[in-house]
Amino acid sequence: MNTVNALKIRNHFGEVLEMLDNGKEPILITKARKIRAVLIRYEDFQTRFLDKQANEERDRFFTQIKSHVLPSLINQDSVQTLRELRGYKD
Repeated sequence: MNTVNALKIRNHFGEVLEMLDNGKEPILITKARKIRAVLIRYEDFQTRFLDKQANEERDRFFTQIKSHVLPSLINQDSVQTLRELRGYKD
């Protein structure tokens, strides 16, 4: 992983972005010899965070839909369910 100090980022941001595109790996940003941040490519950000959030949201949505289905209707025949809803007795 490449390491760049904050001063170089401030003075040569375009060059650092070129390093990021060419290296295909994150760049550690340091200030006062301490790692303060990480610069990653947008594709990596999208893969690691945005796609994960979309999948989690989709899973929550399906869980919510499944919770609204009546458990008594899941394993019944549709004809039997209609007969019960109409009040017919077997």
